[in-house]
Amino acid sequence: MHIETLKQMALDALEELKARDVSTLDVAKLTDVTDVMLIASATSTRHLAALAQNVVEKAKAQGLHPRGVEGGNSADWVLVDLGDVVVHVMLPEARTLYDLERLWADLPAEGSVEQLRERVEEPQASR
Repeated sequence: MHIETLKQMALDALEELKARDVSTLDVAKLTDVTDVMLIASATSTRHLAALAQNVVEKAKAQGLHPRGVEGGNSADWVLVDLGDVVVHVMLPEARTLYDLERLWADLPAEGSVEQLRERVEEPQASR
């Protein structure tokens, strides 16, 4: 499935069940793991589980089986891995805590993995 089609299918699944504050991050130049990350907020753990399940069901209806789903019914964060698109559905508190938008925005586009390792190791070395 084409990335744009896959992204739109996931966005439609989130919108259908009224996900809040949906963000789209193009991370293709930052990682080889995926090309697009969608981040959405849910109003409760029940809403979070329903949003993630709707993404899974819509993907399966298109003949695509998610590579994985992490998090459970009582989790504050569920990740749905669709390959080229990864969907994060989070409760607002978890979204604020992990701040994925800022994390990914702060990564340099060139040599991102090596530069990230250096940034993570530097504070430890100076302690």
